[in-house]
Amino acid sequence: MLLTECETSAMPSTAVMTPPIDLSCPQTCSSDNATSLEDIAVDSNESSEEELPCEREEHGGARAIHDIQVLTRTQDTETQSGTTQRPISLALAMSELQFWTSQGDCEVKLRLSELGPAAEPPVTVHQMFKRTVEQFGKHTALGWKEGEQWKTATYEEYYQQCRAAAKSFLKLGLERYHGVGILGFNSPEWFITDIAAILAGGFAVGIYTTNSPEACQYVAENCHANILVVENHKQLQKILQVEDKLPHLKAIIQYKDVLKEKRPNLYTWAEFMAMGSDVPDTQLDSIIASQRPNQCCTLIYTSGTTGQPKGVMLSHDNLTWTAYATGLHVRLTDANVAQESVVSYLPLSHIAAQMVDIWLTMRVGGATYFAQPDALKGTLINTLREVRPTAFMGVPRVWEKMQEKLKSAGAKSSTVRRKVATWAKGVGLQTNLSKMKGGSTAPASLNYRLAKKLVFRKVRKALGLDRCTKCYTGAAPIAKETLEFFLSLDMPVYELYGMSESTGPHTISLPDAFYLTSCGKVISGCETKIFSPDEEGIGEVCFWGRHVFMGYLNMPDKTEEALDAEGWLHSGDLGKQNTDGFLFITGRIKELIITAGGENIPPVPIEDAVKEAVPLISNAMLIGDKRKFLSMLLTIKCQVNADTGEPEDELTEEAVEQCRKLGSTATRVSQIARGRDNVIDTAIQEGIKRVNDKAVSNAQRIQKWIVLERDFSIPGGELGTLWPHCDHVIENCMAFPTTLVTSYLDKKSCEINEAESSELANVDKYEYYWNI
Repeated sequence: MLLTECETSAMPSTAVMTPPIDLSCPQTCSSDNATSLEDIAVDSNESSEEELPCEREEHGGARAIHDIQVLTRTQDTETQSGTTQRPISLALAMSELQFWTSQGDCEVKLRLSELGPAAEPPVTVHQMFKRTVEQFGKHTALGWKEGEQWKTATYEEYYQQCRAAAKSFLKLGLERYHGVGILGFNSPEWFITDIAAILAGGFAVGIYTTNSPEACQYVAENCHANILVVENHKQLQKILQVEDKLPHLKAIIQYKDVLKEKRPNLYTWAEFMAMGSDVPDTQLDSIIASQRPNQCCTLIYTSGTTGQPKGVMLSHDNLTWTAYATGLHVRLTDANVAQESVVSYLPLSHIAAQMVDIWLTMRVGGATYFAQPDALKGTLINTLREVRPTAFMGVPRVWEKMQEKLKSAGAKSSTVRRKVATWAKGVGLQTNLSKMKGGSTAPASLNYRLAKKLVFRKVRKALGLDRCTKCYTGAAPIAKETLEFFLSLDMPVYELYGMSESTGPHTISLPDAFYLTSCGKVISGCETKIFSPDEEGIGEVCFWGRHVFMGYLNMPDKTEEALDAEGWLHSGDLGKQNTDGFLFITGRIKELIITAGGENIPPVPIEDAVKEAVPLISNAMLIGDKRKFLSMLLTIKCQVNADTGEPEDELTEEAVEQCRKLGSTATRVSQIARGRDNVIDTAIQEGIKRVNDKAVSNAQRIQKWIVLERDFSIPGGELGTLWPHCDHVIENCMAFPTTLVTSYLDKKSCEINEAESSELANVDKYEYYWNI
């Protein structure tokens, strides 16, 4: 928040400060006449770090909210001398600002409102953090395991560690609006580095842990990274391979394991944390005081599936307001009432994990516990049982793996136990579907109470989710079958939808407002618009709100493609809203197949219908662009190598069970692929016939199909990356929100050469989990 220069102690709590401050660009926003909220009592004439100049952008429009927003709130704070009232006032001159920028050192117009959550006064990351420390300083903030022992840090300790790291960054020469890249698995050091980079005036930049050295180089150079923080020797080697190509790089820090070699400007975590001890607090405080809510503080890099990765610029207000509004929407409780706890295991290079693990928990004083690096290889369940989180975010594949394990365990149970479980699941599904339809006020039936005691509580405890009241899924479509499975176990899994460009969530389902296959209703304070809807109400989903990003770093053309003249974010997703405001995603605009006959066909509904009709199928990809009829590539559910992510020939236990029900003895994909199992072929054909019978036109019927030798995967090249010059393939291949490019579509015709292939960035294996 920004205040004009005046004597704060003399201001009444409802004061409106005039004239307003011009926030057009940093060079007109000298910190000599402005100060931050937390440092309001500091002498306003104290100078702060000089900001880099930026050139005023001439692009983007302005949606008429108000040229000047004046919001006033009074907050009570205790001092040593007693309780005093401190005014929190805003007088932001937004009229000359645009809603977007592509320059890292510029500011944007905030989408403020007069009423509701969107009227919440803007704050910086430091202001939100400091408020949490003041309110919940003694509460546990972080938990991690050393050997078999859990260690914890309070919010007071967490804050001091972030300040110490920020001063060390200044000692190493971190420049304003330059990046601090973080390359490693989730840990306290990751969090501290991220926040410290922001406090020191830089950009926090997560880098995919599976990136190649060249991909790391691109991100580091694009954000002008002064410092790179890596987890271990493996990640360090990537940076050392490209170090000579990073002119802005000043230091590298390794936060895990012992250094295997000593090099100039390479430091251990202990060395790094100690080096800023002689940097005066006033130097750091001056930089913190000069920061504004509408300035960039974090960069989220997209996967690069549509060209080079784009740096999504998120402001302080993007992070702090989204944390506030989302916490309010999902009804998180403050730590002084009942502390929320989460397990951090999803990649922090994505906004999904950052919003849940760092910002939402910080906003309410929650505790974040770190899983082991091999969490997704099987140890996550152990961490969940030990932590027993109150909220859990799982991407669809995590819920599917849980479903498979529970089904497998159930299949090995006695006949009596299986019958009891089947009965209980029927009761659970009926009860929860009734809640979904508005019958939640009805008293629980005797059968439901009995099923809860005999089955539901035991399942939750086995998963470590017995205290979890908020189970969420997002980042990719989840099968209706999986949602119904957990619903039958009295574990509603609520869908949410968003993207990096919306700082994470935009719509969220709630216990009293959810609908199967819908990703929920819009967060309070945000708006959804269906752009150019067709006769069925399906059009492009557009976002409005303070969660909408600032722009893509140094990419004005891409920014203008994403944000229209009024400031609406165009997602590129197709969707519709029902009369109750529930949003349904139906596909991607670029995924439309245009047949040789000129008919536009959305492939997602057809693919989803086939997978629902034949549960044995893992992936289905519709082919038909510029062709006379539709064909489909199918893959079978198989085991995945936990280390490499590559699909294996062995079927999953669930798939084997389904084969037995159909009368097949197959246990491997190779026994089914390319028509080798007549029983399975017949079952697939019958399922596709059921889908075809519901087709709206003959053009939308599947005429040919084939089962492939292996499932799609990122290591195999079918998921996540785009082959150069394969436009005709790209338009055909989709499985929202992942682009599928299959080796079975004659790669030779794409004329790929080694030089072009080397330009493709490796993609994190979780990047398709969040719509970026």
